[in-house]
Amino acid sequence: MTLRWWFSLASVGLFLCIAGPLPAQTDAVSTPPPSAGAVPAPAPQQNGRNLDEVLKRVDDLLWFTRLNDVADVDKVEFTSSPPAHVLNEKAPGATNPLIIHAYTFIPKNLNRTVKQPLITFAHQGVHANFDTSDLHVIRELLKQGYSIVACDYRGSTGYGAQFYEQIDYGGREIDDVYNSTQWMLETYSFLDPKRVGMIGWSHGGAIALLTVMEHPGTYAVAYAGVPVSDLVARMGYEPESYRQLYSAPYHLGKTVRDDIEEYRKRSPVNHVKSLATPLLIHANTNDEDVNYLEVEHLIQALKAEGKKFDYKVYQNAPGGHYFNRTDTKLARDSRAEVYKFLAGYLHPGH
Repeated sequence: MTLRWWFSLASVGLFLCIAGPLPAQTDAVSTPPPSAGAVPAPAPQQNGRNLDEVLKRVDDLLWFTRLNDVADVDKVEFTSSPPAHVLNEKAPGATNPLIIHAYTFIPKNLNRTVKQPLITFAHQGVHANFDTSDLHVIRELLKQGYSIVACDYRGSTGYGAQFYEQIDYGGREIDDVYNSTQWMLETYSFLDPKRVGMIGWSHGGAIALLTVMEHPGTYAVAYAGVPVSDLVARMGYEPESYRQLYSAPYHLGKTVRDDIEEYRKRSPVNHVKSLATPLLIHANTNDEDVNYLEVEHLIQALKAEGKKFDYKVYQNAPGGHYFNRTDTKLARDSRAEVYKFLAGYLHPGH
């Protein structure tokens, strides 16, 4: 066991001693990090500390301990758009801007006297959160000289029931991610607003696509890995438990049958006309989560609009949906393709 790992585990143990025992009973279930289609936790309990919140705090410690050697790590709060759904607009604070949490990473020994590139990272999953399953990717980006911001947009887990029910898939969660970019640029003068990249996998890939399509002048380049692309098609092959995440009364409130246009509005495939950002897409034909047919629809739509973009479809790559986020040679080579593409526009220090 390395010293870093020992320190991480010791920190977790210390935290648990301070935080006290985990709740004896809870309805919350941890969401498997690789999957956007896996059925996530039910809404957390309203009162008391639930398991998701405790695990989130433990995972936060790991960001600080495991990346301390390469980055200055922080967790910040900023305000974004008001809630998408307000039951009583006259209630005190009902339409206040939502407070969003974000993780910031700045490489150690970065030369802050010259302009530096920034990457905005959108986490995967419906009702998931930014966790250390992506730590190896963040470390690789930091070593190249990128500063990074990754927010837990509305609907993310680990912040209680009220925040969970703020979910607005393909809607104001895009505002949250975009505003995290703006917060970084406003806070750190050494960041170059002309060298900002946007990346994400799975649902994070959908967010990456929608964000650059909605804000074409903000991002110099984008990467979308195995991106959710067509919600109408997706609702056709996902189970009822997954569809209920969208038709929940605090979310869209309707099934795709009841309101097809609402689901089309939140699908990247229906916004390809707005793409003006250099884009790389990766897909895998044996993806067990985001079926390849979704990405195929996206690629076809981009070609029909005459958009210039790059893409690669992997044939039955081991790992399925998670194929290029593992620690295999194929995954490392695939991520190297991503980094080369990003560097062509962002020009990092290393």
